[in-house]
Amino acid sequence: MNAMTWFDHETESIWSQPVGLSFRGPLQGTKLELLPFHLTTWSNWFENYPESLVMINDVNRLGNTRQGFHPDYVVALVLDETARAFYYEDVAEVRVINDSLAGTPVVVWAEDNDFTAYVRQVGDQTLTFTSEGDHIIDLETGSVWDLRRGLAKEGPLAGEGLQPVPSLSSYDWAFEDFYPDGEFYQP
Repeated sequence: MNAMTWFDHETESIWSQPVGLSFRGPLQGTKLELLPFHLTTWSNWFENYPESLVMINDVNRLGNTRQGFHPDYVVALVLDETARAFYYEDVAEVRVINDSLAGTPVVVWAEDNDFTAYVRQVGDQTLTFTSEGDHIIDLETGSVWDLRRGLAKEGPLAGEGLQPVPSLSSYDWAFEDFYPDGEFYQP
């Protein structure tokens, strides 16, 4: 696997960064839990969370960060050892993609250099999202959603939230290396 590795100071086990698997040392074979995340640019993050603090070694670097994603960059969703990668451009073109992964209904959202995914269920109800003008709504209740945060803003589900999907970001070639049985979403 062509990827960064790291080690923990307590056991000196060596870990694969992208899949969270220890492949050498006392914890060999241990796999860390993949967590959900939201891929965004610093300017988008700071606009939405202006009180955020950032840890950085070189203050000059912050102003020079690229404000977009490389065309070969993907977000990969991983559920029950099943992985599917989505290109930002494919998702941004339609804003929302309703999909299913490992039997779980998911929605993938991308807009203005933001990219994230959620389980598209509230309680026992599976939702189908669509883009209507400036709004994202679910067809089942007509509620208006902020998928940047996974929250219903208006309508019968106002105040309800969606569960984020465990995911990672990488280049497409690296995804194929990390998850050889994974697949790419086909628009």
